[in-house]
Amino acid sequence: MISLLLLVLAMAFVTYIPRLVPLLWLRNVKLPPLLKRFLLFTPYAVLASLIFPGILSATNSLTSALAGGAVAVALALLRANLMLVVIGGIIGVYLLETFL
Repeated sequence: MISLLLLVLAMAFVTYIPRLVPLLWLRNVKLPPLLKRFLLFTPYAVLASLIFPGILSATNSLTSALAGGAVAVALALLRANLMLVVIGGIIGVYLLETFL
């Protein structure tokens, strides 16, 4: 039990240090506006790269998967509620699978 606790503490330490070091070193550094803008969009790009392969493999048909993804993207661009975006994507896939 002690070794498991030490392992968890070591993993927490190893995870925390890479986050703490840049925070301490870059505390007084003024970042250029272009870099700030790049860093602002990084979480969205990472999220998209995690979600996109799942969209393509969600159904047996690539066409219906892309159609559902397109419906979801269109609803998201229209600033729809997240639940509406998900349900719209599901309905898009369902309609394409059912009628085509």
